[in-house]
Amino acid sequence: MENQEKYRAEHFEHKKGAPVVMILTTVVLTIGLIALVALYYSQKNRMVEMEQVLTEEKDSLANELRMLMYGYDTLKTNNDTLNAQLDREQNKIKRLLSLNASNAQLIRKYKAEISTMREIMKSYIVQIDSLNTRNKELVAENIEIKQERDAIKQSNEELSQVKDELSSKVEIASVIQAKDVTAVALNKKRKETSEVKRLDKVRVCFTLRENPIAEAGNKIVYLRVIRPDQLVITSSPDNLFEVKGEQMIFSANRAVDYANVDIEMCIFLDNTGDFVPGEYTVELYLDGNKIGTGSFLLKK
Repeated sequence: MENQEKYRAEHFEHKKGAPVVMILTTVVLTIGLIALVALYYSQKNRMVEMEQVLTEEKDSLANELRMLMYGYDTLKTNNDTLNAQLDREQNKIKRLLSLNASNAQLIRKYKAEISTMREIMKSYIVQIDSLNTRNKELVAENIEIKQERDAIKQSNEELSQVKDELSSKVEIASVIQAKDVTAVALNKKRKETSEVKRLDKVRVCFTLRENPIAEAGNKIVYLRVIRPDQLVITSSPDNLFEVKGEQMIFSANRAVDYANVDIEMCIFLDNTGDFVPGEYTVELYLDGNKIGTGSFLLKK
């Protein structure tokens, strides 16, 4: 009896303790579950925040890359080698823009690359500034050289003009002129006459003037006797000489040995039967230049 009572007492105590353990276990499990749920939501929030940060970082990187692209666009120059280098850097930027930075490690890598590109761009800016400065110096030098060249050209033109003027003056000054030109009509007795019907010869006398800068030597003086109707009297249509590239007909000529001193001479022209009443003009030519003129009158 005593043992049965003892067993019942122990069994009761055991049955009384079991619900307490279950309750405690449930409480512990509940608390653990709540902790896990809280941890889950905490981790989820952190993941959302990290994803948001990554997105912002990616957007920031993309903006930096676009700014770098624009910066490289503004660095285009006339230097083909430098332009090729700039194109290579821009291609790198395009490659980075096409990639998807999915984690912090890649983002850090891209940031490092962007930092390197930024430093490279700074070096290009220095090079381009140096090139621009040199180009400005070269432009200034070219302008100065062009101005000097133009000044030399103008000076040469002025010298050439002066030379031409001097040559022209020397040429004019070297022309042997004829002075005291007298033209008269003569009859058969070598007496002066003014009647066409008594005309036998025309005599034109003159003095070749002294000219120290003229070329001395044998020369030919050409005489042209021009009728009132501008017809040149000549004994032959083959009587031609040249004046400034033009062939002209002459009436008579005479050779002379010129020694740079005054020399008196006359040229005679026979009556060819072509003389008519009126005033005649006589012209003298030497070395292709007209050197003197005169006139005479014939009546019926």
